[in-house]
Amino acid sequence: MFNSDNPKQLAQIALVVLLIVGCLAVLWPMIGAVLFAFVVWICTWPAYSERLLPRLGGRDTLGATLMTLLLVLIMLLPTVFLAGSLAHGVDKLIALVKPYVEQGMPLDPPAWLSGLPFFGGEIQAFWHNIASNRDELNALVKQLGGPARQFALALGGIAANGLLQLALVLFVVFFLYRDGAKVSNALKVGAHKLGGELGEEMLEKTRGTVIGVMLGIVGTAAAQGAVATIGFLIAGVPAAMLLGFATFFLSMIPVGPPLIWGGAAAWLYAQDQTGWAIFMVLYGLFVISSIDNFVKPVLIARGAGISILLIGLGVLGGVLVFGFIGIFLGPVLLALGHMLFGRWTREEDPA
Repeated sequence: MFNSDNPKQLAQIALVVLLIVGCLAVLWPMIGAVLFAFVVWICTWPAYSERLLPRLGGRDTLGATLMTLLLVLIMLLPTVFLAGSLAHGVDKLIALVKPYVEQGMPLDPPAWLSGLPFFGGEIQAFWHNIASNRDELNALVKQLGGPARQFALALGGIAANGLLQLALVLFVVFFLYRDGAKVSNALKVGAHKLGGELGEEMLEKTRGTVIGVMLGIVGTAAAQGAVATIGFLIAGVPAAMLLGFATFFLSMIPVGPPLIWGGAAAWLYAQDQTGWAIFMVLYGLFVISSIDNFVKPVLIARGAGISILLIGLGVLGGVLVFGFIGIFLGPVLLALGHMLFGRWTREEDPA
């Protein structure tokens, strides 16, 4: 029993609080990567501990090394490859624009550009004004150069930070695999000491929700990447496999896939393939993006065992509050709150 008149007990409590605050302060800059490492570990631990580890004779370090290398192949190398492909695309764009800057623009814009509905006339007039006046062109280049440079630097910083965070996730998850049995047992013991049967139930609910959210995200991303690749192949879009892979990665954000299939539709229209461009837009709207709107909530709700409403509110609110890791934290918090509320409002059985 806590006694406020006991200076020793007060000092002990203050020391524990300071220790907790200090640990959080140290980990806070990396908290997103650490939490995501726990998410990856929770989702893959059963397969690792029940299938891979027994075949290795229980050698934890070897198993953790092999599992981490597998994650590198799945997560890190494709990200580097995609970044390199995007950089190559930027180089090609610069090579395409450079002659217009050095030699001047032709007086007439491309036919597909001036033929755009609603905006074609305005674009053609603006093009004529820029093409016939070198000073206007130079002023436009200077005006756009600064924001473009800042955007490129910001994009490079985001990519570098993402790779660093991903490397940190892989570093942390190696130790979680290596010491996974101890970590799992410590979590169970801690949950039991804090809440007894309720604590163990909350721990299991957290695990089920995290696995359900991961299943929904990865499953939806894989489905979107697959159907997008099929659509790109049907429409004759070049680098269909790469674009499908980019769709898989960018499906983690709401506006990601439309950037890919919308760009493919614009390219088809620029090649005077209006019919295929229309097909790409319709296919993107009603097939690729529809998977995210309908399949993801169903997969997450089924895997987590909670309603689609809680999943939707948890994902949206979690992202707004916590960022990317909120995709997992939001549904977990709402699932735990829903479980506690259900236990609190449950009618007592008659004696």
